[in-house]
Amino acid sequence: MPSVLPDGETMPEDGALPHHALEGAGRRPLGFYLHVPYCATRCGYCDFNTYTASELRGSGGALASRDNYAETLAHEIRLARKVLGDDPRPVETVFVGGGTPTLLPAADLVRMLAAIRDEFGFAEGAEITTEANPESVDPRYLAELREGGFNRISFGMQSARQHVLKILDRTHTPGRPEACVAEARAAGFDHVNLDLIYGTPGESDDDWRASLDAAIGAGPDHVSAYALIVEEGTQLARRIRRGEVPMTDDDVHADRYLIAEDMLTSAGFSWYEVSNWATSEAGRCRHNELYWRGADWWGAGPGAHSHVGGVRWWNVKHPGAYAQALSEGRSPGAGREILPDEDRRVERILLELRLLEGCPLDLLKPAGAKAAAKALADGLLQAEPYEAGRAVLTLRGRLLADAVVRDLVD
Repeated sequence: MPSVLPDGETMPEDGALPHHALEGAGRRPLGFYLHVPYCATRCGYCDFNTYTASELRGSGGALASRDNYAETLAHEIRLARKVLGDDPRPVETVFVGGGTPTLLPAADLVRMLAAIRDEFGFAEGAEITTEANPESVDPRYLAELREGGFNRISFGMQSARQHVLKILDRTHTPGRPEACVAEARAAGFDHVNLDLIYGTPGESDDDWRASLDAAIGAGPDHVSAYALIVEEGTQLARRIRRGEVPMTDDDVHADRYLIAEDMLTSAGFSWYEVSNWATSEAGRCRHNELYWRGADWWGAGPGAHSHVGGVRWWNVKHPGAYAQALSEGRSPGAGREILPDEDRRVERILLELRLLEGCPLDLLKPAGAKAAAKALADGLLQAEPYEAGRAVLTLRGRLLADAVVRDLVD
């Protein structure tokens, strides 16, 4: 959840949406993102809207505390029910992210889930995920989550090498994420993800191979692998600027991506989004697919973003201000924007091109269609889907996805 909020128009105090936002809603999936903004320590590369205990001390008082956070979040879920009115859709996906959701008691996460169930109900086979820090869970905690309705879990592994974890300011012990996978399986989780980061300063190709080996060997059915992005304002950015650690270049990122594709594919994983691989279609993250396909989701929590029917809004960032708004019966929304058709077209290309299925060529304007033909000739798009009316990236195209997208949105 990015720490910087965009500009936008004022959010109505009651959170009401324009009438057109719910037109045709029954044809779109509905999901919930629940943001838990608390962390034990701040990772040097993190630019998300998160807070440690020391950062909140004296700032917002009891309202910013995590002790009553589950009930505060439940207030927003009840607000969502009022705003969406008689929208009959059950919730198809829930994703609890952060921050570190598992700093809260498992009972609190289950309570938040129960609020969604009470207000909206869940679709049959709903996917319900939480992120977890490997050091903040144990078998009993995981069993409580599973019994409470969670059926998917994502562990932040990042690397199997201690010196890489140190650069990232990650505090877990190498080997602990792999143990967590086994504990989650024993608790009854069918779907388990491990998050990896490549391109950390000081990481070698062998370090990256070791991390992939460890992740694959742990037996998850999903792996996410992201290139490290050094965000301005983070501790890591300051260290690089001072020359304490080197910046990793794009060629290294490309090499690491190819290593990931080779090792994960050989182990039975298949890519379905540029940075995500799963062992089966059932193992894909349906909640993220909901984002990538422009469906509807309500983001609850400080700084969380939502999207319903072409209306996008975002909440105030600070946990104290967030709780204060809800306690006064106001929407915690800080601003919103109503997306013009052109913006929605561009976003569809930006997001859908990253998927295995690609994006329809009929979304492209003449300049974009010409760029797509050139991308096909350059080996960046696959020929067979192109002939069928879709732009689908080749492996080389995935390496240059950002550049391809820039050309196609013209």
